[in-house]
Amino acid sequence: MADAAAAESGTESDGEAAATDTGAAADSATEADAPEADATEATAAEAAEAAAVSEAQAELAAQRELRERIEQRKAEKAGPIAAGAKLSGQTADLLAAVRAMESGEPVDPALLRTAAPAAAPDRPRAPSQPQPPSRVEPQAQEPRAVAPGTVSAVRAVLTEGGAPEALAGQVSEALGEQAPELLRENPWQLLAVPGVRPEQADGFARALLGAACGPGDERRAAALVSWLLERAALQGHTALEASAVRSALAGHSVPDPDGAVRHAVEDSVVLRFPEEDADESPEAEESAEGEPDAGGEGGEPAAEPGPVLLGLDRYALAEDSLADGLARLARTGQDASWEEAAADAPSPSAAELIRAVAVHGLVLHSGGEAARAEPVALAVAARALGVRAVIAVHSENGRDRLAPDVEAVTVAGLLTGAEGPGRDADGLFALDLLVVLDAPQLDVETAAVLVESLADGGRLVLSGDPGVLWSAGAGRVFADLLAAGVCPRISSRTPDPGPIGELVSGIGVGELNQVAAPGKEVVIVPVRDAGEAVHRTVQLVAESVPRAFGTEAGQTQVITVGHGGSAGTRALNAALKQRLNPGPGRFGGFDPGDRVAYVPSPGRTLQGAVVSADAEGLRLECGGAAVVVPKDRVEHAVRHGWALTAHQAAGMRWPAAVVVLPGDAAQGLSRPWVYTAFSRGDRHLSVVHGVDQALPKAVSDVPSQDRTTRLRGQLESLLAPAAQPS
Repeated sequence: MADAAAAESGTESDGEAAATDTGAAADSATEADAPEADATEATAAEAAEAAAVSEAQAELAAQRELRERIEQRKAEKAGPIAAGAKLSGQTADLLAAVRAMESGEPVDPALLRTAAPAAAPDRPRAPSQPQPPSRVEPQAQEPRAVAPGTVSAVRAVLTEGGAPEALAGQVSEALGEQAPELLRENPWQLLAVPGVRPEQADGFARALLGAACGPGDERRAAALVSWLLERAALQGHTALEASAVRSALAGHSVPDPDGAVRHAVEDSVVLRFPEEDADESPEAEESAEGEPDAGGEGGEPAAEPGPVLLGLDRYALAEDSLADGLARLARTGQDASWEEAAADAPSPSAAELIRAVAVHGLVLHSGGEAARAEPVALAVAARALGVRAVIAVHSENGRDRLAPDVEAVTVAGLLTGAEGPGRDADGLFALDLLVVLDAPQLDVETAAVLVESLADGGRLVLSGDPGVLWSAGAGRVFADLLAAGVCPRISSRTPDPGPIGELVSGIGVGELNQVAAPGKEVVIVPVRDAGEAVHRTVQLVAESVPRAFGTEAGQTQVITVGHGGSAGTRALNAALKQRLNPGPGRFGGFDPGDRVAYVPSPGRTLQGAVVSADAEGLRLECGGAAVVVPKDRVEHAVRHGWALTAHQAAGMRWPAAVVVLPGDAAQGLSRPWVYTAFSRGDRHLSVVHGVDQALPKAVSDVPSQDRTTRLRGQLESLLAPAAQPS
């Protein structure tokens, strides 16, 4: 259950909870257990870095009638899902392009700049072979285009209300061309800009409205409800319990939280689930969540209803679309031609996986790094049968970890059409089997567009390690599918080798064991304070690890709990830069040769190096591709990358990893965090240890921070539980 504190803690604790930050979606969405010490930076940093997550606000404000919305949503469920409705940014463009192509309608040329074209004549390929991957420049998510006059008018309103003029661009992008009018009509719309706090919006409203505003103003209450759910989404929730929202509203001095929630639902600011009963009173919810009666068929007790949830339209539509699409794929029938492929599989687990895919259209595969070979073997076997099979990974790092002869694409490249086989005449992926590695990193919106792009009769395999941290964006798609039990799950019997594999395997079951490491594969470095932690980390990266393992300093990745604090990524990166690539930082704090982490779109972190800078922006090299980051985006999208958070590092691995745990990191630790951080090094793991007994306690007693989602229940209602292979 996500209580009122959980609804806010993840966003208040991270001073840079912003979608355009290098790890913002990750750090604020799922590292709510990683509070930063530099909270004084929160307002400016969050507001400057997070424009991308607020596009849905203007759309939500335009919907006013509850009954009209309910009827419209019911009609949508009965027919095709509306193209791109309520999704944001590139996700909306992709879904809109796909649906327009399916319906035969003309496609807006602007969508084709991000969505794949219906046909790709410049990419000749054999029908049974996937398009070879190409190293392409990552595309930044473009902000909403706003007329200069709008920004000027917004700036005037902000000045009148005593708010920083620097917010004008973000406010304009969040609220659109009507931003000046919307702000004057409802000053609490300022909360649509990530990083703005309720008390700041209150001050702005008092300056504009005077005595006409108060804590019980319906406009304030509605804006707070939306703000709470947006902040919860940064923690990974796609919905919150109504009781938690009411408690949080009371904490913000809303005199009638029950009425505020009811009005927010009536005005379509948020959606209520289940939506058939519009009574938002606590008494009605107690009845809805009470003991089951005996009204079931055959005298059996009726199923006990779950709690009343509130959610934003963008995530509700994504979960609805994803659940329907997964159910559609799960009904794909058997294909007997796969049997011969299973006979030639390289391992029993791989053979079991192939046999499962032969019978089912949706299959889950779980395992560690070594187990990735099994879904790869599945794709190779499918290609040998003439099946159009594509392997998709979370990042360039994930592709580089595959064998040199294995063709794979990134999920982002597949969705944009920059990589992969392209799309057919209906706008769907030109493939028969999609194998997604690193599946726990799929957020609900990305997964929805991915599944929407698969044709009827296609097959989908989601493979990943269930022990790692969940996606940077909202949702827990892989975990919800595992919990629902609606499709076969193949658990690999291939363990990760060596002392690191043994250590991580124990962490996965809640045990922090000592392991024999005769080759110094695992080293514990005790420290007394954060200053010593930074010093020892620099020493390990620059000297000890390269000397012991014959690696370069750039092959060692530092991982810590958060960005702030005396041993967060900022402090560690500053110290590592001074040692490894000293310079004046003449390109906005960067010098040629600096190791960086670049986020072209929310939740996607790319590692690279600074090449140069010119009038166009900062020039990087990321995974073999040349990238130019415009000057106005450098501050928000590029960080030094010698040290990352665990959420940024999820889905990637390096020859060596140094995990830094200063004393103030204790509250940010959990079993998934430790599991993820400790498993990022292939050959070596150093743990700079200053948290004493907090580390084993986190492994044994803090299994995970839950996320409130609707996907599991939707899947269970659409599909009967499938028999699981033994």
